[in-house]
Amino acid sequence: MINSHGQSHQAFDKFSHVLDPDVYEPLPDDWLVGITDVVNSTTAIRSGRYEDVNYAGASVIAALGNAWGSFDFPFVFRGDGAAFALPPQGIMAATSALRQVAGFARADLDLTLRIGLLTVREIRTSGRDVRIARYAASENATYAMFTGGGLKWAEQQIKNGRYLVKPGRYATKPDLTGLSCDWTPLPSQRGEILSLLVEPRDHLSPEVFAAMAKRVLAVFDAAPRQSHPLPGGIPTDGDSGKQVDAKGWSEVAANSDFRKFDDGLRLTLDCTREQIDKVEAILVPARARGEINFGLHRQSHALMTCLVPSDRPDSHLHFLDGMGGGYARAAEKMEEGALGDVVRHHAPSLRTQPARDHRRQEI
Repeated sequence: MINSHGQSHQAFDKFSHVLDPDVYEPLPDDWLVGITDVVNSTTAIRSGRYEDVNYAGASVIAALGNAWGSFDFPFVFRGDGAAFALPPQGIMAATSALRQVAGFARADLDLTLRIGLLTVREIRTSGRDVRIARYAASENATYAMFTGGGLKWAEQQIKNGRYLVKPGRYATKPDLTGLSCDWTPLPSQRGEILSLLVEPRDHLSPEVFAAMAKRVLAVFDAAPRQSHPLPGGIPTDGDSGKQVDAKGWSEVAANSDFRKFDDGLRLTLDCTREQIDKVEAILVPARARGEINFGLHRQSHALMTCLVPSDRPDSHLHFLDGMGGGYARAAEKMEEGALGDVVRHHAPSLRTQPARDHRRQEI
């Protein structure tokens, strides 16, 4: 049962549990769903502005929580943007915060933040759904997981110009209290920082996709610390003057969002090339069968953006992405894979061309 904060009463402490479609519960029809993303984020990332892009993406969550007066609402960080849900009485706070963040991104970061807002009812009219479950990354940090295809559909509609919220005309800055991007990029300890997106095709049953996702996770879970991208010990290169002891660093790692389900798998991992090869051996044939689409991007470092809610400082949250483009570059490659499928479908002769080497993609 979903409460007034968009949370079910149960939170699952094993990530594999939130791959089960039966644990998700539908949001009410009148709830609002918001989607944001930085326009041309890959161009900004290629010019070295990955921290600005991540900060703009996370700023939406900070501004909404501070405007709403609580961070107990479903949201997910996507690297160059975010998605969230709020009850209908949150429309004024949401619209104001979104406009302020878009204005801030334009004025202070020189980035264009695309923002959209619509109701769950409008999504269900399209034949998709928005259902959520809660994953307890630690005793203090809980993240919302989304399924039903509704966020994916809404994102595409917003990119096509529907449901847009225009940036504010006035220079009112959003309240970003608690948001920081102080940590220096964190290098891979095992070979590669991997950003991986895996999404089911519309016709694939949730049960079949869950089984495939569990096979993928099993490859990464077999490694030490489940391929967590943050080092087990305190980073030696530190950050901008902030100090943390061993217990504090352990909490930072535990409260991070390196594994998410957002209409598909969304992972930031520290892994070996052999692990990536094993996962591609699962995903490439599945994409060829028309069951899924996926995009992966390799880089040398992970990037962390931190949020310490003022109402619950113990529930500090740590959003992870890859430094070399992360989720934005993985999404770009996923789109390239989808386009390639269309070309192969309409031009059978192209199937005789040499296969692309998926095993090594440099940033």
